[in-house]
Amino acid sequence: MLPHQLELLSPARDADIGIEAVNHGADAVYIGGPSFGARTSADNPVKEIARLAKHAHRFGSRIFTTMNTILRDDELEPARKLAWQLYDAGVDALIIQDMGLLEIDLPPIQLHASTQTDIRTPEKARFLQDVGLSQIVLARELTLREIADIRAATDPERCTLEFFIHGALCVAYSGQCFISHAHTGRSANRGDCSQACRLPYEVKDSQGRIVAHDKHVLSMKDNNQSENLRALIDAGARSFKIEGRYKDMAYVKNITAHYRVLFDQILEECPELARASSGECTFSFQPDPDQNFNREFTDYFVQGRQEDIGAFDTPKNPGRPIGYVTQVGPNFVEIETDDPATVIHNGDGLCYLDLQKELTGLQINRAESAGKPGLWRVFPKDALDSFKDLRKGVQVNRNRDMDWVRGLEKKSAERRIGAWLKLDETPEGLSLTATDEDGHSATATLPCTLEPAKDPAQADTKLREGLARLGETIFQPIDVALNLSGPRFVPASLLNPLRREAIEALEAARAAAWTRLPRAKPVEPPVAYPEDTLTYLANVFNHKARDFYAKHGVKVIAAAYESHEEAGEVSLMITKHCVRFSLSLCPKQAKGVTGVQGTVKAEPMQLINGNEKLTLRFDCKPCEMHVVGKMRPAVLKAGQTSPLKFYRTRPGSTIPL
Repeated sequence: MLPHQLELLSPARDADIGIEAVNHGADAVYIGGPSFGARTSADNPVKEIARLAKHAHRFGSRIFTTMNTILRDDELEPARKLAWQLYDAGVDALIIQDMGLLEIDLPPIQLHASTQTDIRTPEKARFLQDVGLSQIVLARELTLREIADIRAATDPERCTLEFFIHGALCVAYSGQCFISHAHTGRSANRGDCSQACRLPYEVKDSQGRIVAHDKHVLSMKDNNQSENLRALIDAGARSFKIEGRYKDMAYVKNITAHYRVLFDQILEECPELARASSGECTFSFQPDPDQNFNREFTDYFVQGRQEDIGAFDTPKNPGRPIGYVTQVGPNFVEIETDDPATVIHNGDGLCYLDLQKELTGLQINRAESAGKPGLWRVFPKDALDSFKDLRKGVQVNRNRDMDWVRGLEKKSAERRIGAWLKLDETPEGLSLTATDEDGHSATATLPCTLEPAKDPAQADTKLREGLARLGETIFQPIDVALNLSGPRFVPASLLNPLRREAIEALEAARAAAWTRLPRAKPVEPPVAYPEDTLTYLANVFNHKARDFYAKHGVKVIAAAYESHEEAGEVSLMITKHCVRFSLSLCPKQAKGVTGVQGTVKAEPMQLINGNEKLTLRFDCKPCEMHVVGKMRPAVLKAGQTSPLKFYRTRPGSTIPL
């Protein structure tokens, strides 16, 4: 991708969703293959990915496939074979975490560094660029200044910076969370996270006092960078990623369209920038991120540390306020909406907070007007006595609007590539040349005898209208030019096949011009890794990955946590989010406050969920929190089918081969 191009990168759970992502404006789509993707329930056959790639390439959009789990030694060969299959299917790039893949016979396909590679520093970013990664997904926790520093340390001609702009937020630095594996044996680094971060916890301080009860203190709000796109571009980001390979069709359509509109506005105002693909999108709906599932929104750390980034009350979708309960009947609830024009539909999802601040949902079977504008009588699917604290005066939110959902179940976008059409008169008859906005061109000819038009005043208009009828093709006319010796009559029976032939030839020319993204060559001799010692946090799970780091100067290499060599207490999660800060117990917050300064210390805390206990330790210098614990005995006992043991040596000595 060229440094001046902006790439909107959308997720796809399957090929059909990916096709709609392209139709709604995605410049690229990322999708999981049949295995080795970090979302175990979002796998796809290679044949389906080939179908998606064929559609995407019509518009110059790219397909990236995730192979971003860490791999055992016995998985390297299947991964190699899959990489070649994906290459043959037309995939444009592989998104990887495991550096062992760089040491095997991969096809000449472009490689991108997954968010799981935990890119937070200019040194790490530069290293990954220099070993052959053409696009790197930066940590979600970075500020604008930190992104700019990474851009300054890397080469925009060799490496594109990718940044998440929307969707669910993992509280941990990506690749630095091991709670799921420690507690369940399901590894987030192998695509099977149990989402311990969304659970409620009791928080105790160092003296055993409860400072928070049943709060989802590790659950973040959802990412939304709509207001920061210009700033992110200025900082050096060029690929803008929407999270959501588990998301449904409506989410991908809506959020892709939302950012397509925003980026198109930026591109219109900034002629020095360009889209990374072709075509203009029109939508039959008004994109609105609030309509999809969300835990409310935050821009996280982009503009610096914010106080309100957590979804501590509930990890569910609270929706948007629409009104208040006015009456609770035997089998209905009467609701007065804040806006009399608001319509409640059959099938809507409503919700409210009970007295314990727990979100409770009401799925509506039937909704009917209660006699005046804004007053509705709704009949929930479940019995009313099952709804705790539902009473007059309770605020009601809507978290699913069935009218909106049904609208997105239909065709909701058109994506068309602009084309110029020129009709020439030739000695044999007619030729029609079609040239698209990217400069591709094709010509179709029609041997015929031309007749003068009986209605010269309308002849040119009818010819232009006939040629401009591009119908269900991927093209739309920019201009239709006639180069004729005089007004001519061309019957539709001749003109229509000529137009179809020219447009089919133009699409064939586009397909023939498709080129693969170049595979970057690593710097020679091999550059040194920024550190000479790697702990389990480096996620080295196979001997090829070990060889990779050894080649790049690392002297001590520990095995990944999933190898079960770390039996004691370790950091199971490292996060920029700080529970102390969120609970107003941070020493930095107390600094300068009379009567408080010096009394608040960054002492450890404890998280408790049932029988599970975790320790919170605070590293104030980098402003990070560590969630500390150890592997459950049952998980440790289960072991690995292919355990990994490394020989360790001191820094500065030679690694045994």
